[in-house]
Amino acid sequence: MTLDFAKQGGLIPAIVQDADTGRVLMLGYMDDAALETTRATSRVTFFSRRRGALWTKGETSGNALVLVSIHADCDRDALLVRARPLGPTCHTGAASCFGEVPGGAFDALEAVIAQRATASPEESYTARLLQSGVARMAQKVGEEGVETAIAAMGDREDALVEEAADLLFHLAVLLHAKGKSLRDVEATLAARGRSG
Repeated sequence: MTLDFAKQGGLIPAIVQDADTGRVLMLGYMDDAALETTRATSRVTFFSRRRGALWTKGETSGNALVLVSIHADCDRDALLVRARPLGPTCHTGAASCFGEVPGGAFDALEAVIAQRATASPEESYTARLLQSGVARMAQKVGEEGVETAIAAMGDREDALVEEAADLLFHLAVLLHAKGKSLRDVEATLAARGRSG
């Protein structure tokens, strides 16, 4: 890809997005050398304006960003870097330099489900659930839906929230098993909002 490094003095802003959740993790700047290093090593590397040198994310903390893909914008003067974070991205210890944003809890939930999908079923309820098959997962969603409805009829408001959390968890696991996500549900709801 031919990029316009000249427009901003040799640097291009690079927005880093979690490849699994879609969450924006950070903004950095790349020059041609940082881009080439990122491609060659599969570790996201930036040009540090403060240091005046290349800087690979995680070189001191261990919280690297593993490259998945790089896309240029339509003007070819900005990049979207999709990566998988190995630990928190922000120097504060937060998952994202932008803090918690709406949908962040769902993104975090889906990241945990994806991580636990490869765990031992003996050690992880999520892994056991995923291995139980779609019929069992669908049954659990039904059970949790009924429990949520019953809690809504009761006097304890905290019970409703707790059961709703269980329902969302089991629904997210089922969606994951079917190759879908809560982001897909969100997109469908947004589309319905635009048409209704």
